[in-house]
Amino acid sequence: MIRRAHLLLGLALVATLPGAGFAQDTIDSASGATATLHGDQPGPVMNRQVFGQFAEHLGHGIYGGIWVGETSSIPNDHGYRRDVLEALRAIKVPVVRWPGGCFADEYHWRDGVGPRGKRPVKINTNWGGVNEDNAFGTIEYMGFVERLGAEAYVSANVGSAPPSETAQWVEYMTSPNGSTLAKQRAADGHAAPFKVPYLGIGNELWGCGGNMRAEYAADLTNRYALFAKSGTGKMLKIASGPSDANYEWTDTLMRLSGKNIDGLSLHYYTRPRDQEWKDKGAALGFPESEWASTMAHTLQMDEFVTKHSAIMDKYDPAKKVWLVVDEWGTWYDPAPGSNPGFLVQQNSVRDAVVAGLNLNIFAHHADRVKMAAIAQMVNVLQAMLLTDGAKMVKTPTYWVFDLYKPWQDATVLPIDVKSPWYHKDATALPAISASAVRDTAGQVHVALVNLDPNRAIPLSIALAGVTASSVAGRIVTGTTMDAHNSFEQPDVVKPVAFTGAHVSGGTLSTTLPPMSVVVLDLQ
Repeated sequence: MIRRAHLLLGLALVATLPGAGFAQDTIDSASGATATLHGDQPGPVMNRQVFGQFAEHLGHGIYGGIWVGETSSIPNDHGYRRDVLEALRAIKVPVVRWPGGCFADEYHWRDGVGPRGKRPVKINTNWGGVNEDNAFGTIEYMGFVERLGAEAYVSANVGSAPPSETAQWVEYMTSPNGSTLAKQRAADGHAAPFKVPYLGIGNELWGCGGNMRAEYAADLTNRYALFAKSGTGKMLKIASGPSDANYEWTDTLMRLSGKNIDGLSLHYYTRPRDQEWKDKGAALGFPESEWASTMAHTLQMDEFVTKHSAIMDKYDPAKKVWLVVDEWGTWYDPAPGSNPGFLVQQNSVRDAVVAGLNLNIFAHHADRVKMAAIAQMVNVLQAMLLTDGAKMVKTPTYWVFDLYKPWQDATVLPIDVKSPWYHKDATALPAISASAVRDTAGQVHVALVNLDPNRAIPLSIALAGVTASSVAGRIVTGTTMDAHNSFEQPDVVKPVAFTGAHVSGGTLSTTLPPMSVVVLDLQ
């Protein structure tokens, strides 16, 4: 979890954002949008891991959100909330990053193994100063990802622990039976070794992970990566990469560690107000100017990914090293009355549009962006789910991830868009974002985002290399910019059938409602 002085991103006029599913050209604001879908020019596969999730020991993200314990009156499967498991399985969560975030670089894995009643209680100094009883540790996390059918992405402690601690944790998790640590794992309830496909070498080493210089971080990355040896097959090692526009960090890590790592992380959070970290803007009840600024800042993800990728290409032209955007999403001021260290915020139609924009950007960069993790899974920042006691609600962001399920492991199809502008005060943005894929069964899907909160926009898409006679779809939108789901009204924002599209003569035509995310399935 990021904690730093944020990059200043003024609201200067935003023009063309090439690729990214955004306008490669813009047209008169009174016109509709046009596009060409190149089904005959297939691109890279969009890894399902791009739809990953982040679960940190923060607020009620773990305790009360995922884990309630076996004795809880809340329906559970050996301590895991049944409603949360069911909801996350439904969107096919592919990978879960844990235990942090800033928490990871103060986490000592031995505190979270053995009998729960004997585990040490510590203070979570990063998030709210509350007690951490370590009831959710390695065995519990692995049980969680196993129940989801997801992969494990474990963040190792580089900031406050020696490399031997990381090496021993990997041995505890992955060593076949026979070693002392494997016997300890068996005594803790899991005789068979776990698979750990992804290991994070620290978190935000430039900030809460140690306030390091890039050269020093690279040396540590090489050292920790060397001694972390999996006993259950290939384990990709993800270096702690940059935030935002810190291109010097990327250059240094790739130059000094590029041959020793399999991935480099990138963190970027969208905030309506970007001048002071303590003044981010409200999640609800915001003015249209903050809708526009949120969209403008979201679109900068394309710039950051493009430029960091170009630096990686210099050292890794074969694109063997993954760019892993393992913290992204919206970050607002804490919900009124909440513990400010718990990062509680509501989730509205604005967040749904932000999610669609980011997923389209990742699709455009699928040759380099091979994994990502939205922050965070439950009850924290741009969450999939919110819980309160036995109650649970699915957020608008959850429903966008549901719409985009066909993108998992699908082949990206280039789509060129010419869009009208959305104007608000000094901000001007291309209103339409798009991405398209051919899924593993051969069906073509098109995702369309209209970020204009006021105007429906006609759109005509020429289908090159795609034969279709009909189209079906779903839409996520709302009646207001901050329309959201609450425990009292859980279904205000959810997908409904979209019948406003048709195919004729090789052209897909539709009109996109304001502030909407639409996914169309061509048949």
